[in-house]
Amino acid sequence: MSVDRRNRIASTQHEASTATRRRTNTVHFRLLSGLLLLLTLVVLAYGARAEIPAAADGLQVPSLAPMLQKVTPAVVNISTKGHVTVQSNPLMQDPFFRQFFNIPNVPLERKFQSLGSGVIVDAKRGLVLTNNHVIANADQITVTLRDGRHLKAKLVGTDPETDIAVIKIHAKHLTELKLANSDKLRVGDFVVAIGNPFGLGQTVTSGIVSALGRSGLGIEGYEDFIQTDASINPGNSGGALVNLRGELVGINTAIVSRSGGNIGIGFAIPSNMARDIMEQIVKYGKVKRGYLGAQLQNLTPDLASAFGISEDRGAVLVSVVPDSPAAKAGLKPGDVIVKVDGKSVPNAEAVRTAVGLLRVGDKVHFEILRNGQKHEITATVAPHETAAAAEARHPGLAGATFSNIPSDYPGYGTVHGVLIARVKPNSNAWESGLRKDYVISSLNRIPLHNLKQFKKLVEKSKGPLLLQVQRGDMAAFLVVK
Repeated sequence: MSVDRRNRIASTQHEASTATRRRTNTVHFRLLSGLLLLLTLVVLAYGARAEIPAAADGLQVPSLAPMLQKVTPAVVNISTKGHVTVQSNPLMQDPFFRQFFNIPNVPLERKFQSLGSGVIVDAKRGLVLTNNHVIANADQITVTLRDGRHLKAKLVGTDPETDIAVIKIHAKHLTELKLANSDKLRVGDFVVAIGNPFGLGQTVTSGIVSALGRSGLGIEGYEDFIQTDASINPGNSGGALVNLRGELVGINTAIVSRSGGNIGIGFAIPSNMARDIMEQIVKYGKVKRGYLGAQLQNLTPDLASAFGISEDRGAVLVSVVPDSPAAKAGLKPGDVIVKVDGKSVPNAEAVRTAVGLLRVGDKVHFEILRNGQKHEITATVAPHETAAAAEARHPGLAGATFSNIPSDYPGYGTVHGVLIARVKPNSNAWESGLRKDYVISSLNRIPLHNLKQFKKLVEKSKGPLLLQVQRGDMAAFLVVK
C-alpha cells in the first residue's frame, strides 16, 4: 500500500472519530442541559412554598443543609424515667375479677425508661411540644438540646385524645421553630422529619406529603393526620415535620408497620391542631372540648338510596339530645351532614373530630341535606358534660374525678348514678379498684342519681365507703377506705 493511500485512510479514520466524539459531546450536552432545565423548572414550580437552597459549601447543587442548620437546634431529644403498675396475669388488673375471687389488691410496679423527641416552639417561655405517649407516666423528664445541654423539664399538661403534651424547660439561647399553617399543605409537598429514632441521636429524613386528613386509624381519639413517606421510626415520636422553609407543619406521632420499623407510612399531627391544643393546655391546664349533643353514623350507599340523595359520603344524625347545641341549632334526626365549616366530611368520625377540636363558644357551620334539599345551619359549641367533673373529698377516692352520666354514654337513660370521669394511675382510687368510665350506682346502699347527691353523701360519710360499681352488664361492690 502506498504512503499516500495510508495517509488518506488514517485521515478518514481521524475525521470519523472526531465526528463521533462531536456527536457524543452534543448528546451529553443536550442531556445535561435538559436535566438542568428540568431541575430549574421543578424549583421554580415549587416556588415560595418550599425552596431548595441554591448552594451548599460553595457548590451550586441542591442541599437541605442551610435550612437544617437553622432548624435542628429547635428539635430536642427527650428521655424519661417512671414506673407503671403491672400484674402477673392480665385478669388481675380487673377489679371485678379480684372482687369475685376475693383476691387482695397488691399491685406490682415496674420501672421504665423511654426515649422520644420534642420541638421548641416558644423559646422565651421554654415551651416544648411532644407526644403524650412520650412522657406518659414519667416521674422524671430530661431534655437534651442539640448543643449537648441536659435540662430537667416540667410537665405543663397533656391531651391523650390527640396525643399532644407540653413540657417546659428553663435555659438561655434557645432556638424555636415557627409553626406553619398546615391547612395550606398539599399532597406532594416536600417535608423533612427530624427526631431521635432508636435512641441514635438526632436524625434527618426527607420525603413528601403522601396524604392529608387521615382518620379512622384507631391510633388516637381525634385523628386528622398528615401521612408522609419520610422515614419515621420508634423514637421519632414528638419530633418535627418541617417544610423546606424550615417551618413546623406537624408533630411526628406514629408509624404503620408490622415489623415496628419504617415502611414509608408515617403520620404526623398537623401544626394547626397542635397549636390549638397547646394554647388550651397552657391557658387552662387541659383541653376544653366542644360538645354537639347528637349521635351520628356513617352515610352508606344503602342509606343514601333510602334518603333519596346522590351523596354517598357524610354523616347521618341518628338522634339529637334535647336542649343540646345541635337541638338549639335546629338539627334533626335524619339530617345528613356533608360539610363542616366548608370542608367535606367523609364520615361520622370526621364530624366528631371537627367538632371535638373546636373550643367552647366557637360557632360551627354545617351544610346538611334534609329531604334531598341543602340547608345551612350554624351551632354554638358548648362545654362537654364531662367537663363538670369534680373530686369527692375522701382519702380512698383521691386521684379520681366524677361527673354526671353524659348523654353520649352508651347506657344513658338506662344506667343511673355517677360516672368515673378520670382516675390517676397508682392513686388511692386506682388501688381501690376504681377505673375510668365505671358507673357508681349506689353509695352505702343509697341509690345515686347525680353528682351533687354523691358529693353530699361522701362528705357526710365517716369511715369506709361501700360502692356499687357497674361496668356494662357486670356489677360489684367495692369497699373504699
